[in-house]
Amino acid sequence: MVNTNTSALGIIFPNSYDSLVPELVSERLMASIPFAGRYRMVDFLLSSMVNSGIDNISIIVRKNYHSLMDHLGSGREWDLARKNGGLNIFPPYSEKNVKIYSGRVEAVASILDFLKNQKEKYVILSDTHIAVNFDFRKMLEEHIASGADVSIAYKKEAIPTGFKNIQVSKGDLYYTLSIDDDRVKRIFINSPEPGVQNVSMNIYIMDREFLMEQVTGAYARGYIYFERDILAPRLEKLHVHAFEFTGYTARVSDMKSYFDENMKLLDDANLDGLFSPSPVYTKIRDDNPTRYINGSSAKNVMVADGCVIEGEIENCVLFRGVKVGKGAKVKNCVLMQDTVIEDGADVEYLITDKNVTVSGGKSLKGTDTFPIYVAKGQVV
Repeated sequence: MVNTNTSALGIIFPNSYDSLVPELVSERLMASIPFAGRYRMVDFLLSSMVNSGIDNISIIVRKNYHSLMDHLGSGREWDLARKNGGLNIFPPYSEKNVKIYSGRVEAVASILDFLKNQKEKYVILSDTHIAVNFDFRKMLEEHIASGADVSIAYKKEAIPTGFKNIQVSKGDLYYTLSIDDDRVKRIFINSPEPGVQNVSMNIYIMDREFLMEQVTGAYARGYIYFERDILAPRLEKLHVHAFEFTGYTARVSDMKSYFDENMKLLDDANLDGLFSPSPVYTKIRDDNPTRYINGSSAKNVMVADGCVIEGEIENCVLFRGVKVGKGAKVKNCVLMQDTVIEDGADVEYLITDKNVTVSGGKSLKGTDTFPIYVAKGQVV
């Protein structure tokens, strides 16, 4: 791991876009959704920050955060178990007559006293709905060189389908940018424009003192959203720099995209794009290597440790501890931790949450446009 401090601290918002995948966040938050066989969504941004030399990272949680705390622990796997800095998890503030925060302004306002006592000059803000291997050093260097007040990371891509069904009433907003000479000229909120857009990755860099000043004023005025209420109306006065990210991204915007982004990792080019630039760390689970029993078959699969395969698996992502019984056929599936497919079962286009059992002889088939989801702990 990189141990050099970059004079920046990280703030992660783990609950952003929870409402887009309600099935997956009934008992967890976006940050702790399992992804890519043995990881959680938070692992990618957290590892990217650590690999960029950021060793002071705060996570401001809102609800359903027990699974995240269990996953992160003291932060030891990310080399963040430290006396000074390291990993800080801030539970939702619950003062009398104060509701749990809705947007970044309210969230950051709840830790202003903490920010005042930090030594780092810059702050990086990020959500966790994108799995990405991100070089924050490069973005920070470009931010400093530009002399900007704020830098925004974006990627040229079509607006994800899940974003088009977003419910403003639930406080979910996405942003596209109009850019001229690497400077943001306009921020569009929930734009329906077709084709390739400059879609914000919700990753921001700015001076710590600037963030505190802006949030203090905005919170006093009752503002909620950093992008909508602070940046968008003041683009003529503020220098907002646009940083284009051209690497691989896996953006979760609905259940279909969750399924698709997992399945894309069966392509070696996509797998290398997400994992090769720098290591991705996660919680260690001391499992045995996966066992393939005589008579089993596996084709084009990503299989984590601790699995036992007796049947047939094809085009699948299997998380830790999955068991596929004798004579079972599993095709085009994403099976989370400790799922059991019993003898003779036949499943296709299936997403199972943790500890699901598909009984012997049962047939369960979705389609490529509508994969079936089975909730945590269910027996089918």
